Amino acid sequence: MSELRIQAGAAGALAPRAYHLAHDPHPENGTALGFWLYLMSDCLIFAALFATYGVLGRSYAAGPTGAQLFDLTLVAINTAFLLLSSITFGFAMLRKQQKDVNGTLLWLAVTGLFGLCFLALELYEFYHLIHQGATPQRSAFLSAFFTLVGTHGLHVTFGLIWLVVLMLQIKKHGLIPENTRRLMCLSMFWHFLDVVWIGVFTFVYLMGVL
Repeated sequence: MSELRIQAGAAGALAPRAYHLAHDPHPENGTALGFWLYLMSDCLIFAALFATYGVLGRSYAAGPTGAQLFDLTLVAINTAFLLLSSITFGFAMLRKQQKDVNGTLLWLAVTGLFGLCFLALELYEFYHLIHQGATPQRSAFLSAFFTLVGTHGLHVTFGLIWLVVLMLQIKKHGLIPENTRRLMCLSMFWHFLDVVWIGVFTFVYLMGVL
């Protein structure tokens, strides 16, 4: 690490002091630690949303219930799309380890395709529910449902935007250290969204039809 040492102290005493220069290399594991902290903050957001749904999930206000609204077949297909995207992202990381730029881009593109399919089915589900009159303002249950599932969908949307931007960076600059670091962060983010969705699928959809 680059250091700048100066002399300080009375009577000519030497007191070396180290300063970080602006051109120092990126601190080892600094980005990973910061991103883990971000994911923990995101965990708190989703924990609050799950808790809210747990409190309001049976407040139907004489409106439709989850058993009447949810199409488990559609949701299961949507879950498969997201889980498959996690597997293909793993393949992209394996190609990255082998410094295979084209292979990495190919599997990232497949991951993005599965992510788009997931979002398309989720938007179709929202459209179908709203068309039936099951809008967020219909009941506290539907407000909590749309907030929780919609927040997850927004995260997937931002993840897809990040994925496209990163693919352009890899295409232009290759698998340089900066891009591999960004790819690692996006991988953690994408797998985190898969874990959250498993919770949504179990807690909201499966328990909702019981």
